[in-house]
Amino acid sequence: MRIRIEDKGDFDVNPGASAADVLQQVAPDMVKAVLAVMVNGKVMDLSTRVPEDAVLRFLTFEDEAGMEVFRHSSAHLMAQAVLSLFPDAKPTIGPVVEEGFYYDFYVEQPFSEQDLKRIEKRMEYYRNQALPIERIEVTKDEALKMFADNQFKVEMIQELEGTITVYKQGDFTDLCRGPHVPNTRFIRAFKLLKVAGAYWRGDSSNVQLQRIYGISFPTKDALKAYLKLLEEARERDHRRIGTQMDLFSFHDEGRGFPFWHANGMVLRRSIEAYMHEVLDRYGYSEVLTPMILNQDLWKRSGHYDHYRDNMYFTTIDDVVHAVKPMNCPGGLLIYKSRRHSYRELPLRVSEMGLVHRHEMSGVLHGLFRVRAFTQDDAHIFCTPDQLEDEVIGVIRLIREVYATFGFDEVAVELSTRPDDSIGTDEMWENAESALRNALNAVGGEYKINAGDGAFYGPKIDFHVRDCMNRSWQCGTVQVDFSMPERFHAFYEDKDGSRKVPVMVHRAVLGSLERFIGILIEHYAGKFPLWLSPVQVKVLPVSDKALEYAKKVTDTLRKNGIRAVLDDRSETLRKKVRDAQMERVNYQVVVGPREAETNSVAPRTRGNQQIGPFKLDEFVLMLKQEIEERRIVDW
Repeated sequence: MRIRIEDKGDFDVNPGASAADVLQQVAPDMVKAVLAVMVNGKVMDLSTRVPEDAVLRFLTFEDEAGMEVFRHSSAHLMAQAVLSLFPDAKPTIGPVVEEGFYYDFYVEQPFSEQDLKRIEKRMEYYRNQALPIERIEVTKDEALKMFADNQFKVEMIQELEGTITVYKQGDFTDLCRGPHVPNTRFIRAFKLLKVAGAYWRGDSSNVQLQRIYGISFPTKDALKAYLKLLEEARERDHRRIGTQMDLFSFHDEGRGFPFWHANGMVLRRSIEAYMHEVLDRYGYSEVLTPMILNQDLWKRSGHYDHYRDNMYFTTIDDVVHAVKPMNCPGGLLIYKSRRHSYRELPLRVSEMGLVHRHEMSGVLHGLFRVRAFTQDDAHIFCTPDQLEDEVIGVIRLIREVYATFGFDEVAVELSTRPDDSIGTDEMWENAESALRNALNAVGGEYKINAGDGAFYGPKIDFHVRDCMNRSWQCGTVQVDFSMPERFHAFYEDKDGSRKVPVMVHRAVLGSLERFIGILIEHYAGKFPLWLSPVQVKVLPVSDKALEYAKKVTDTLRKNGIRAVLDDRSETLRKKVRDAQMERVNYQVVVGPREAETNSVAPRTRGNQQIGPFKLDEFVLMLKQEIEERRIVDW
């Protein structure tokens, strides 16, 4: 029979041949690298029988789908090892996540670090056996009998219909849709990273499970490189650096609520001032809406139905109110507070709005996952004809901001209509066309996420990549058909008729707190000069130079430079070391010679001597570096 293989052409193969047989026939040199196969667009095991006229694509670890198969098989290997060592453990689910995989187990005693080492050793044992991984189809009754001693699997099976699949490797069998790698030998390199608590199905009213996280690669060199990167990430951990630089803290008296220190506020205000400057240039006005609003408002907006489990409520004058989880409804109330003509549109309204969302304590993570955060929100009200131009403006704004912060690599995704959408076909076609045309107009690559839009409209998401090659979703542009109609918002058109405006939600930074966490780790706290809480430390070599050191400090401050005088009775070496540990951009060492010549001898935080400069020359240099928001690598 005739089949097609992507990038290779058409081939004649024997009827009933498996994908593995085809691979051996057409590319035997790839047998050790291919993990699974895509048959007519569906990812499947290599043991799959190939239908006539099929289109095949062989998947390796370099393919996202191949990597997912590899790491899901790694989760099964780990579960097999756990059950071998802890026969009473009850495995639940073991999915692939962005940074590897995990598996949740119900056990009487929590796993220890020593347990993880034992599990790794047992995984190596099963890996070396090259156990074939076999897909088996069973009925629902058969599956219930197979997993009768595991209440978690039974609960999942009871929710399934039709034929059920399980996967078997050696003496281990697991409920799974698959697909998987051909045998355990493919999983050559792995590392169990940590263990954490988790609730069954994420519900705190359910039993607590033990979640083991792991990572895996096809080669030991790839694993070694990843672990090195992981160690660098630990060194860059924003929680650790935030403490060292005295930026913020967290306390049990308010779990999930960051406390901003003076240095952290300088950093925040620097970012906010820059954003205000940019938004002014792009024609935005700024508003501020209340944090607590009547519950009825959130029912009208639809947030109560979708977010009430993550919202905080309070009663005022016997009326239930909610702490806002989003800024949009308040922005619509401002829009509705007066009449609008088509001549006023587009209206670009921004808000640095503090919102609150109830997150489970187990997922809180420094500034990356908090219960109170500031959204750099904006809502654009425009006519349908203006939508494309407005989206172009937002894309250009986002690109400019990311470049200023040093994020040059940005991935873009366009998410289209989902199955549970509202609005007419014409609305969706026009909105998706406007977003697509806007992306094409500004240029650059983007990915289509079919069916992944919000129920109320399509969207564009922006992902920045940091210095450790990690991707962070920050900016978004979303078209909303729903909320303007729910709030009966309108504008008067040319003919005097009332029309519902198109509402565009957009964020650039996303959450200010999370973005600061990303910045801290991206720069390891070594911020560009314009962002640094302390830009210069003045270090007198002795008490004799103290007066001149005060003059230098005062001159810098009068010129808007954040300078601190270190007049402690410590050695110069310790002062320099402390300033570098605090990641201060420049240390200015002054002594009698500098005082006599009205000069300074700056040292960078990388311990590089520059200058000497006349004091006014140094001030000018710093002001230019700040004004240009220059990113200097020292």
